[in-house]
Amino acid sequence: MGIEDEVSPNAVKVYKAMKELAMISEEKLGTAERVTQVARLPKTMVMNALQELQAKGWARRKVREKAAGYYLLK
Repeated sequence: MGIEDEVSPNAVKVYKAMKELAMISEEKLGTAERVTQVARLPKTMVMNALQELQAKGWARRKVREKAAGYYLLK
């Protein structure tokens, strides 16, 4: 069962953008702004997709001083 079966098309696009940016561990986390630039979606759509990926267990959010960081779990 792949990610395409579990989440919306926008979430799949965000997932692929995160893979492309190598946001695959807590040490290599990145911001939603970077994902927005690569995925070429409006920021609100990216934020909704990130929340969906978090809810399904595909991504994790780490709170930092200025901007939250995101990385993939699967």
